[in-house]
Amino acid sequence: MKIAKGFTLIELMVVVAIIGILASIAYPNYLEYMRQTRRSSVEGCMIERTQFMERYYTANMTYANAALTACEGSIADAYTVAFSAQTATTYTIQATPKGVQASDKCGTLTITHLGAKTPTTAGCWK
Repeated sequence: MKIAKGFTLIELMVVVAIIGILASIAYPNYLEYMRQTRRSSVEGCMIERTQFMERYYTANMTYANAALTACEGSIADAYTVAFSAQTATTYTIQATPKGVQASDKCGTLTITHLGAKTPTTAGCWK
């Protein structure tokens, strides 16, 4: 009598179930990690723009008429970064999430000429 070698259907189903359980745990964590990565990238971009604005103010004694360049990389796919100079001595840089980043818990990020950052929720600004 020949002994059959290989896996039974039950064994294969158990392996598929284990892989499914592991994937259902790992995928949401991966998505959150990617959200945090994109948020950190736009925060860095906003800080760079703030530094540019301070250099511009030092040279021109006004924030008005400053021309900020767009953020580099894949930030444009996840955030819309806007700049507004309310007066000659104040400005706000705002990053609004869009697309895959729209479900981010922090929502819209802003930074002012005073360095005030919103939202102030823990974990939103690093």
